[in-house]
Amino acid sequence: MNEAIVVGVNDSPSSEAAMGWAMHRAATLKLPVQLVHAVDDRWAYDSVGYNEWIRESGINFLAAAKDRAAKMEPTVKVTTDLVSGGAGYALGKRSKKAAMVVIGSGHGWAGGSLTDRALQVAAVARCPVAVIGEHDMTNRKGIVVGVDGSEESTQAVAFAAAEADRQGQELTVLHAFLTPEPWVTRGVPRTNYFEVITEEERVVLAETVAGLADKYPDLVVHQILDTHTRPAEALLAAGATAQLLVVGSRGRGAFKRLLLGSTAHAVLTKLPCPTIIARISPVKHSD
Repeated sequence: MNEAIVVGVNDSPSSEAAMGWAMHRAATLKLPVQLVHAVDDRWAYDSVGYNEWIRESGINFLAAAKDRAAKMEPTVKVTTDLVSGGAGYALGKRSKKAAMVVIGSGHGWAGGSLTDRALQVAAVARCPVAVIGEHDMTNRKGIVVGVDGSEESTQAVAFAAAEADRQGQELTVLHAFLTPEPWVTRGVPRTNYFEVITEEERVVLAETVAGLADKYPDLVVHQILDTHTRPAEALLAAGATAQLLVVGSRGRGAFKRLLLGSTAHAVLTKLPCPTIIARISPVKHSD
């Protein structure tokens, strides 16, 4: 049986957009979909007195969501799952056997904004996570992927290239970093310091896309090296007109204890377009 696309659903508009995005993807890839709705377990105890009512409400919500999903893509098999507790934990747990987890970007989860939950899921998921907002997709085109030479960004490029080739979209591989401020390098004797750094990063970019032309001969790949913009800012700008943005879960500058890097965090909190955190396989970092 094919792994399912797991979709976190609630009554927010962005959740509906996420379900539609997931259903379209599932129909294209011939995958099943599992709709997951979380009920705050503080209200699910028998002693509270609302246990059955809360569960019945959740069941009815999922049934209605399943009906809407079936109308979106009648050929896709859809199942539902009502869970008690935190949505982030529930989706993270189900990610272990999922092809992808899809969630909306707006507010609606009990206990906080869905952005908070999106960050939780993106941090702990064992599969790619798509975060979908209420974006106007008119005239958007191309897939953008952020790179920095880390293993995570290498996985992101592999994922983005496969997506771009499948969808017939052009791929933009973006490597952005800020060169040091003059006061940082004031005592550095080398006169071509900035040129050396830039050339090293240019090599990183070239090595990242090496092999794509052989694997995807029809794929158009654009390489951008931006030495004047912070990575998150560059990705947000590029994603403003893109059909899809792909980033790794964390980069080479992230602290080892962090499951989600600062760039991915910043992108998710200011979501410019449908965005995928492309965690494909675990990456072990040395101490």
